[in-house]
Amino acid sequence: MRDEVCHAVTPMAPREPGWLTPSIQKSHERSETFGLSASMRPDYDVLPAAELSLKLEQSRVLCAHATPVMETLHEQIVNTHSMIVLTDAEGLVLHSIGDDDFLRRAEKVALRPGANWAEDRQGTNAIGTALAERCPTAVHGEQHYLAANRFLTCSSVPILDPYGDLIGVLDVTGDYRSYHQHTMALAKMSVQMIENHLFTNTFRETLQIAFHGRPEFLGTLMEGIVAFTCDGRFLSANRSAQFQLGMPLAGLRAHTLPSLFGLTSAQLIDQLRVSEARHLSLNLHSGSVVCAHVEFRRAARTDESWPSQERREPRTAHRVEPPAPAASALSKLSYLDTGDPQIAAVIGKVRKVIGKDIPILITGETGTGKELLAQAIHNDSPRRCGAFVAVNCASIPETLIESELFGYEEGAFTGARRKGASGKLLQANGGTLFLDEIGDMPYPLQVRLLRVLQERLVNPLGSSKSIPVDIAIICATHRDLREMIAQNRFREDLYYRLNGMVVKLPPLRERTDLSAVIHKMLQCASSENAEGQRLSVATDVMALFEQCAWPGNFRQLGNLLRTAAAMVDEDGEIRREHLPDDFFDGLRTTAAACAGNADTLPLPSGRLEDVAASVIAQAVAQHGGNVSAAARALGISRNTIYRKLPSHGLSDAEDAA
Repeated sequence: MRDEVCHAVTPMAPREPGWLTPSIQKSHERSETFGLSASMRPDYDVLPAAELSLKLEQSRVLCAHATPVMETLHEQIVNTHSMIVLTDAEGLVLHSIGDDDFLRRAEKVALRPGANWAEDRQGTNAIGTALAERCPTAVHGEQHYLAANRFLTCSSVPILDPYGDLIGVLDVTGDYRSYHQHTMALAKMSVQMIENHLFTNTFRETLQIAFHGRPEFLGTLMEGIVAFTCDGRFLSANRSAQFQLGMPLAGLRAHTLPSLFGLTSAQLIDQLRVSEARHLSLNLHSGSVVCAHVEFRRAARTDESWPSQERREPRTAHRVEPPAPAASALSKLSYLDTGDPQIAAVIGKVRKVIGKDIPILITGETGTGKELLAQAIHNDSPRRCGAFVAVNCASIPETLIESELFGYEEGAFTGARRKGASGKLLQANGGTLFLDEIGDMPYPLQVRLLRVLQERLVNPLGSSKSIPVDIAIICATHRDLREMIAQNRFREDLYYRLNGMVVKLPPLRERTDLSAVIHKMLQCASSENAEGQRLSVATDVMALFEQCAWPGNFRQLGNLLRTAAAMVDEDGEIRREHLPDDFFDGLRTTAAACAGNADTLPLPSGRLEDVAASVIAQAVAQHGGNVSAAARALGISRNTIYRKLPSHGLSDAEDAA
């Protein structure tokens, strides 16, 4: 996929000269050859449920990795009268989420699972044209070939598998009157996240090198990732690696580890043994020096890898065991400790039970970093050389979650893959299984999971064999499991099996380390054309961040920073003009909520800022100087209260929390 968009979308009056760009004109011509006419009724037929279920199973891996990214993207564009659509390589809609009001309109044009948006059915549209052109495509209003679709504005980005083959499209569709220039950038970043997830999940028995010219960009979308067999044969490279190495996949397939990085597997192992640094310095074939993180992945049977892998990736007869890196290089819990006492307390607790076969349950609001903590626990545990397998119980369709967890034998159900498939439990054997949103697991499956946790045996669907597993369990939820138990929605026996150590992550508004968190997150932010660009936040913008209640927590903050990073100028400083409008709307809503909280507080008169400050001071007084309690009552951050307190004769010492 090329980085450029096939055409620049500029809302023009219909039928004016130039209203069709060359790529859209070509698409219109193809639409005519398909026998379509602009006034005709589109093909609104959708697949029957049984056929759609088969298609979903065929695209099971794509859906599993794309759905969480779609949910994150939706949080960024919520209330914009739009929706997010995932299709397969034929244009068939597999999954869609969006604003309820727009979804109702979209139903009328069959933008729902089971509908097909290939060009030969719907004429020129972003999904079908992106598939035909194999590049990001935006189609706005009158540029659609069929008149029935001209109330839409669509931005679509093709999704490639780890071998460079087209496997689907991610599309953001909305009312043409609500078009926003950020949409395509967000869609492209989301696809890059999906592709990177697919890449790391596919190459499980490999040597992987993640690299970048700047160490702060390791672990971000900008890092290049290359996979080799353990004896140095090239397997694949992600989009960023292709760019940094200066070659497409077709050219890279002729290379090896020595020809790209100038050393053999044995020499690389020697470097890891003697290095005490967090990362290695490696020389590219071009002469550039990059910072790299090297990982030898232990062999483990899995059918989660891409279906074509068996054909393209012969299994090696041996593997190279990695040397044990220094503990400081592996530890990620220390990376999460950014100065907040609540986080420090959580880290202290989990460190005491790591490696002791005690299940850990992480609670907290959505977006507070539960999976990040789970990954850090795994990386600091004796199981760090094993797999970390994450399952989002809320994002997998209920009809598929059982086969996802337990796997299945050939012929277990209609459409089952030949030779069957191993489930997440078996893939986590020897490592850690992270069950996110455990409160959303269907009740009948809770019984099976409890039996596995007690007996440590897995029975795949359709099989009479019991397979022993050795796994550590970490679960997370934003729900009140005790309340769900009272409502008979969660099994009490499973609850007491999972909550060996319960820790709660505080919401972002209650943390005192916001500036440190933002500094670290900026190292992970990426922009469309940033090449080693240092990012910073203007002082007045940081003050605005401290006022925000961050209802979406890290997901909201991360999306905001990624969007701002895509908009910054050459100096890399994030200023007010780089922030989306809905951020300022949220600030105004918070201020109004503070000013209008009259249930227990008298409402003073004056400017909105003065009103909010006065209400904050009264709230702190009513809670006996407990800033945390006042912040929770008002729904704002503690940093906002600390900043407002001095002007009202209060100080940090009055916080009794």
